[in-house]
Amino acid sequence: MLNLLTENFYNNTKTMKYSFKNDYSEGCHPRILERLIETNLAQQNGYGLDEYCLEAEKLIQQKINNPKAKVHFISGGTQANLIVISSVLRPHESVVSAFTGHIFTNESGAIEATGHKVHGVETADGKLRPQDIQEVLDVHTNIPHQVRQKVVYISNSTEIGTVYSKKELQELSDFCKGKNLYLFMDGARLGHALTAETNDLTLEEVAQLVDVFYLGGTKNGALIGEAIVIVNEKLQEEFGFHIKQRGAMLAKGRLLGIQFLELLKDDLYFKLAAHANQQAMKLKAAFMEIGCGFLTETFSNQIFPVLKNDQIEKLYQNYDFYVWKKIDAEKSAIRLITSWATQDEIIERYIQEIKKL
Repeated sequence: MLNLLTENFYNNTKTMKYSFKNDYSEGCHPRILERLIETNLAQQNGYGLDEYCLEAEKLIQQKINNPKAKVHFISGGTQANLIVISSVLRPHESVVSAFTGHIFTNESGAIEATGHKVHGVETADGKLRPQDIQEVLDVHTNIPHQVRQKVVYISNSTEIGTVYSKKELQELSDFCKGKNLYLFMDGARLGHALTAETNDLTLEEVAQLVDVFYLGGTKNGALIGEAIVIVNEKLQEEFGFHIKQRGAMLAKGRLLGIQFLELLKDDLYFKLAAHANQQAMKLKAAFMEIGCGFLTETFSNQIFPVLKNDQIEKLYQNYDFYVWKKIDAEKSAIRLITSWATQDEIIERYIQEIKKL
């Protein structure tokens, strides 16, 4: 039945304006809906103590080879960033982020609203490096008259589609440990980072190199949900209080546990992310064929082609996307994002439009 509904939906939307604005325009992978229906009448404990959340936590612990890690399921990425960072920082401490970082640009001051400063750093590729953080530390030495940096926030993949290499993350991890800083990875698109063709990191290695990270479900096949993984045991105690106080502890936590259990039990999570990446790379190749440049070099599910403004107008007639950055009076960079559900037919249609440019 679900397959039929999905097929009918795509048939009915062939003439609609297709959106490349984000990777959460669709609902969720049909397997999740099927599992939610199958388990609907099974009574379960609340607040994340249901059998599905507990089993999903064990599965994540196995995948990162760390039975001591603690896993908490919450509904969204901004919520995850807010709760993790505010739980770690003391009142006089701050967090360092790239200017393009989600907490710096797209969360309506959520971190600052908790009383903590976010130090923005300009980087060309959206990634932080030890020297970037050191520059912030160097201008905050007048203790106790200035705030003290305590958390380094990174995203993988970044908000402009780039991914961290193992070497880059190792250097960042070593630096943070040497400076007594916590390293927190926003993993809203971690699946896409780990399945990018240039990636050389494993999920287990990510867990070894950061203090906290999360697996994003909202942008990779789930209805909603992020799985916060706290690796550093110092940060695990009393984390539940922060979830509850921030209004993020769902009575029906099962809804999140079921989704992650379904996504992770046979690596569907990574298969869906790989599909999204592959679809984006098809579009990237098509733009390259017509001599198009890009704002950043990406291999995940986000691409940023630089086009003339009249070319953008032509593409916008049938497709939705963001104009990301003005390059000059004649050109701008647009952002195109593919998802776990982006169909081959849609990609082929869009490639034909690109060729006409």
